[in-house]
Amino acid sequence: MSFMFKPLAYDDPRAVNRIALPQETVNRITAGNEEVIDAIASYCKSAFPSGGKGSVLAVDGYVGAQFEDLVGPAADRLCLTGLKCRLADMKSLYKSEEEIGELTAQSLPLNYEDDPVLLFGRLYPGKIDDFIDAEKAKAALEEEADGLTILYGLGSACDLLRPYADAVAYIDVTPKETAIRAREKKFVNIGDREGRPFSLLMRRNYYVDFEVAVKLRKALLQEGRIDLYILGSDESNYVMMPGRVLDEVLSVLVQYPFRAKPVYLEGIWGGEYIRKIRNLPQDIAPNVAWVFDMIPMEVSIVVETEKAILDIPFSTFVQSKGTEMMGERCVEEFGGYFPIRFNYDDTWHSNGNMSVQVHPDEDFVIENYDEFGRQDEAYYVIATGHRARTYCGFCGDGKEFLELAKRSETTHEDIDYRKYINSVESIPGRQIMLPAGTVHASGRNQLILELGSLTIGSYTYKVYDYNRKDRDGNTRPIHTKNAEKVLHFERDSQWVRENIAIDPILVEETEDYTEYVVGRTELMYYETRRIELATHGIYQGKNNGQFTVVTVVDGESVRVYSRTHPEFCFDASYLDIVTIPATIEDYVIEATGYQPVVVHKTLLKEGYTRYKNPKYTGRK
Repeated sequence: MSFMFKPLAYDDPRAVNRIALPQETVNRITAGNEEVIDAIASYCKSAFPSGGKGSVLAVDGYVGAQFEDLVGPAADRLCLTGLKCRLADMKSLYKSEEEIGELTAQSLPLNYEDDPVLLFGRLYPGKIDDFIDAEKAKAALEEEADGLTILYGLGSACDLLRPYADAVAYIDVTPKETAIRAREKKFVNIGDREGRPFSLLMRRNYYVDFEVAVKLRKALLQEGRIDLYILGSDESNYVMMPGRVLDEVLSVLVQYPFRAKPVYLEGIWGGEYIRKIRNLPQDIAPNVAWVFDMIPMEVSIVVETEKAILDIPFSTFVQSKGTEMMGERCVEEFGGYFPIRFNYDDTWHSNGNMSVQVHPDEDFVIENYDEFGRQDEAYYVIATGHRARTYCGFCGDGKEFLELAKRSETTHEDIDYRKYINSVESIPGRQIMLPAGTVHASGRNQLILELGSLTIGSYTYKVYDYNRKDRDGNTRPIHTKNAEKVLHFERDSQWVRENIAIDPILVEETEDYTEYVVGRTELMYYETRRIELATHGIYQGKNNGQFTVVTVVDGESVRVYSRTHPEFCFDASYLDIVTIPATIEDYVIEATGYQPVVVHKTLLKEGYTRYKNPKYTGRK
């Protein structure tokens, strides 16, 4: 779950998408703080020619947006031009902290027995409107004003208040920057008078604040209600464009294969492989454990233009162009969410394994967290060091292991986990599918491409973590009570060999390439392929109305492009993860370097369904 992690304040300069935009579109983009403030003032002068009397500009945004950076200076600029302006802060229109606490109490249960450090909760089912005092809002916005009212803050353009708004500006912030600002105590939760400790602030963010903000942004995008769209992740360089220009940019972008901007995170078991390959600065962290290369709710997508670099939250892209990106059936089946995530787990030359863990199935996730679906995973081995192994399934008495793990929580006795947890040799090219309920761990000394199912949140129950402590000296949390409820103890070594660690299945062999199915199980809705391209080899594929994700897992580089429109292309290097959207029906992967290349390919299975358990048909 995202709030457990602390992203590193590092932007990968290589993760850039270069697309051909019409010049008139580029010309409507404004970059620079002073320039954006001037543009807001200019917009207000033209949009409210009668001096703005009785008019309202709503300035809404994503969690962490620094509204005061823009609204105060813009109001001052307007006053200098003779247009009267008053500011109204949403903080004065929220219900009391106690009232909002009552509304959100069920989303943030105090269950210390199953959740000792309060990581989990329930997604808030309502909207941000619930937190607004309707009488206060009515009094404030129906009061006759001499000039323009700028109403700013989270929820200023919600359903309850939108009828008052003559125009809407939206300040978007990437999830990474939001987490960094949370760590720096730059904002508090909606309605709070004072900030909470970081872990509790982010827990409330995930289950409540993020949820209501994402719902509102989706409505504004899909209803075309954003007049001014502002990228607010870089406080020293705001970028603004009309809402229709954002739509034009994303309409072009979704015609191209594209790459998201990764987020890097350190961890107790982190390794050194990614740091070396991507030349990450040594001073950003002692190690890099996770690389969120394409986790849709956590990353952003960077578009280079002549006027500015646009760093747009990936979830904004999905909310705006989901059908074009994923295909109509996928949008309907997964409620508009991108259904697969991709990240790297790096234990290469590290001190230990990932924790022995398990993830819950859809019945548990939906009943306990009101989440959207289950959590499956898959490990693809990219690179290994000496004696690397991957752990999956039981080889001994799983229930005995669980009892030992429970005891170890209190006594901190070490367990001979190898006696109980099955392992397979980690060989580059090996795919291990990990349906929910399967005990597993990535062993030390390898780089894994990890895939996940519809992971809006991430529910990892640690069963055993080798009695390690985190960097603050605290014992890492263990969740044996929840793990016991979801573990499939019958999944043993034989089951692993027959079901989730299968031998590659040949699909096609030509002079240019050989394609294998490397991951397939009836328990998961996506499958994986391995494409081995000869030097300068060309592979042609079809999307069949949905998307495909490809990763360069060995070799130098490839070009991914539309066969019908080869100008829609992306040049990918080693470890780049590229999404081929549903707009590209027939795609080509061409090895462009001086050596053979191996590409990992992920696609939704034919006839896939979101749920394994047919009684669940949607979020409660």
